[in-house]
Amino acid sequence: MKFNHFIKKSLTRQIIALMGVFTLLFLAGTIILTLLQEHVNSSYYKEREKLVKKEEIVQQIDHDFNLVFFNVRGYFAYNNSELKNQAASLRPGIRKLISEYNRIAATPEDKAFGKEMDEFADFYFIERLPASIEYFEAGRMDEVIKLADSGATARINSFQDETHDYLQNLHKELNDRVQSLIIKQSYIQTGFFLFLVVILVILFRMIRIMFKKIGQPLTQFANAAEEIARGGKAELHVGQERMDELAVLSTAFSKMVRTLQEKEQDLLAQNEELLAQQDELQAQREELEEVLGTMRSNERKLERRNELINGISNSLQKQEVLESIVNNMCYVIEADCGLIVMLQNGESASFGISALGVEQFNNHLASGFIDRLKQTKEGFTVKRQLLQEEKGYHERTVFGYDLYLPIISSNQEVTAVMVFTRFGFPFIQTHMDEYSALSKQIGLSLDKISSYENSEADRKLNQDILNTVKEGMQYVDRDGCILQVNKQLCEMFHCQDGFAGIVGQTWDKWSVLLKKQVVDEDGFTEFIWRAFNGETSSGETFVYKTKDRGHVCQMYCEGLYQNNERVGTVFVHRDITKEFKVDEMKSEFVSTVSHELRTPLASILGFSELLLNRELKPEKQKKYLMTILNEAKRLTSLINDFLDVQRMESGKQTYEKKYIELLPIIEKVIDNQQVQTDVHRIILESFDGNDLILGDSSKIEQVFTNLISNAIKYSPSGGPVYLRLYEENSLLHIEVEDHGLGIPENAAADIFNKFYRVDNSDRRRIGGTGLGLSIVQEIVRAHDGYVSFKSKYGEGSTFIVSIPGVYKPSHGLDENIHQSGTRYEVLVIEDDQSLAELIIQELTENNLHAKHFNTGRDALAYLENHLPDAIVLDIMLDEGLDGWSIMKILKRNEVLSHIPIIISTALDEKEKGLSLGAHDYFIKPYQTGSLSLAILQTLLKVGKAGQILIPENSPGD
Repeated sequence: MKFNHFIKKSLTRQIIALMGVFTLLFLAGTIILTLLQEHVNSSYYKEREKLVKKEEIVQQIDHDFNLVFFNVRGYFAYNNSELKNQAASLRPGIRKLISEYNRIAATPEDKAFGKEMDEFADFYFIERLPASIEYFEAGRMDEVIKLADSGATARINSFQDETHDYLQNLHKELNDRVQSLIIKQSYIQTGFFLFLVVILVILFRMIRIMFKKIGQPLTQFANAAEEIARGGKAELHVGQERMDELAVLSTAFSKMVRTLQEKEQDLLAQNEELLAQQDELQAQREELEEVLGTMRSNERKLERRNELINGISNSLQKQEVLESIVNNMCYVIEADCGLIVMLQNGESASFGISALGVEQFNNHLASGFIDRLKQTKEGFTVKRQLLQEEKGYHERTVFGYDLYLPIISSNQEVTAVMVFTRFGFPFIQTHMDEYSALSKQIGLSLDKISSYENSEADRKLNQDILNTVKEGMQYVDRDGCILQVNKQLCEMFHCQDGFAGIVGQTWDKWSVLLKKQVVDEDGFTEFIWRAFNGETSSGETFVYKTKDRGHVCQMYCEGLYQNNERVGTVFVHRDITKEFKVDEMKSEFVSTVSHELRTPLASILGFSELLLNRELKPEKQKKYLMTILNEAKRLTSLINDFLDVQRMESGKQTYEKKYIELLPIIEKVIDNQQVQTDVHRIILESFDGNDLILGDSSKIEQVFTNLISNAIKYSPSGGPVYLRLYEENSLLHIEVEDHGLGIPENAAADIFNKFYRVDNSDRRRIGGTGLGLSIVQEIVRAHDGYVSFKSKYGEGSTFIVSIPGVYKPSHGLDENIHQSGTRYEVLVIEDDQSLAELIIQELTENNLHAKHFNTGRDALAYLENHLPDAIVLDIMLDEGLDGWSIMKILKRNEVLSHIPIIISTALDEKEKGLSLGAHDYFIKPYQTGSLSLAILQTLLKVGKAGQILIPENSPGD
């Protein structure tokens, strides 16, 4: 009873008691079901583990026996003693597995099978196998066959069948255990579901009890409070037997209601007095707010006037000042919009006016209003009816008032015009003097900015002239202070703060700053001191080398005179690093070329003399001839490299770019390079993305031939060479990675220079001209790509070729042309009527409109009034102009020069045609399908009438 009384005195205790009972029931049920589940699972796992162990042992025994059978049969078939030894080596393992199986055999069936395996092992290894081997080694093969037919083979087959049946029984028993586990788990799950139902019923019952004990009384409290809030009376009926907090709350609530009713009367009386005072205060507040608004308005005007003055006084940036003028003036004079325009150069700033409106005003600066300002030099106002676009949502007639103010320069010329507009209320005439004063203030500020801009333009022009000079220049006055330098000098000596970091420094500071970056500090300082004092002779120079970059520079000086008086010295620092390196590389190149050319020539001459002067066997002759051929190819490759470099430098290298797949080219290069090495493995990692590019297949093949050849050449110890393709940011990246000598850090900057070779004894023994990477870079640049590399000295290098990828049209080029909705026109200039008809038919089938002319003059006359999308041009025309002359005329015409020209001729002068601007070159005879394909590809790339077409992204993009 005491405990029950203790519980009833507190709602918290009642709730804790109910939750405690519920929790105990839930935990008890959960623990029982969990333990039952654990017991079922552990029993299953133990039994399964035994069965799996027996299955694994039997499978291993069966596997070993089969291996023994195969080895023995192989021994009998091929007389290979190694197979016999392997079969004999398996016998101890089989015995051990049988013993292990007998230890874990539990059922009579298991023990019987174990006994059977023992007997079969004795039968096979003791009785039959030794006898069969003895007969076989004695050459008595008929006895071996007789032993096999006398029951040995049948016994082996019977044992294999028994093993198979036993394994099937084990597998079936494992399945039975699984099914038993599933049934038991379903029973447990059903019990768990019933347990949850019981728990939910108990929980629902507990919620109902709590609602009855707490919810109903609280509802009564809420209804009573609402009734009291409406001004009525309410009574609470809480059970007399309750002793908890709700009973206490009921008593306190009743007392509170009585107190509130008493206070309500007092508050009503006080409220009436406060309302009267509030009305009086509200009237005073409105008066103060009106005065305060006027003061604030005047204060904001003064602030805007100050901002206007500060804006035009403290800045020398004209556009910034113009924007400040128009913004602040609009606020000061309370204009809705406005603009200011400089009459000389059209610079302008606006507020509340669109760019189109500003442009319109600039186009009509010669109107009468502007002329009036120029003549009178006084401001005026104009009243006008607002335009429809200015009225917004207003329907009635609304007037606008424009204020025109001139800005007069110091020489009394109108240099700028300001126009401001008010909507609905006019500018007061008495304020015009104030507006004119502001205009004069603005004019003085613009005069100051104009003077500053003129002097700044002169200074910048002088500095820009100095900066265009390739040599570093510094002007030092006669006191040794630097007055001016150019950009090249700052770059040569790494001035941290640019011009500001060195200009204005004295002799003591800048001489120390510069000499710290020179190898020969004393010689550098001595030359500068002698030059500063006028002790150097005319044309005397000093050559020095910088410490950080190793640049070689030549310095000379000239005195600066005014009125025959020396006022300073000009020092000139000329970077001759390239000339210095070129001299070094020329010497190196002469040595390298003499070696690289003489080596194959020596082999060719030596083997040729052997073939001429000696009688050799045919195989020797073939070997020597192959050597001569290989050395000739090597010599040809060297000469081709020299010629390629020369053509690239002169800009005469031509490229026959077409849509090509990159992967087959790389695979071809790999096949060619792999046969030349036995110690390297060239590995191309798989790539299933888009590998289509626009390029010259032979040049692309040369790029990867050079890179893979270098990877092999500079990996003298062998090893793998990896090639990887991947696509990123619309670029195809191809990596060529080796694990060879690597590239030193100090050689990274020059690795792509012509004739450059790393100064290393290992590489000197390898040989080469230093042209391969230079050629690679030039070819890749010609394909709008770039080459980069990363290397670690002694560990290898990775060269990355990045070329823009393109996407194959999803439905064919002609279908893309058709789907674009554009009818392209192709002009065919061909004097061979049969070929012309064939070309026209091919173009028509590809949805292209073709127009044909026999002579160049007729075609040019047609082009005066028509603009085709492409031209097919024959070079050898019968009458009048030939194809070369027509091309020159078209390229000189600005309107026609962009039209793609595809040459169709019997002349083999492709290089000349491409150099004159042809997009493609076809030599007769050729397939007209390839001509139409080239035209379609060109039109997709160039577009109609020279416009660039943007292809849609492919589905895989």
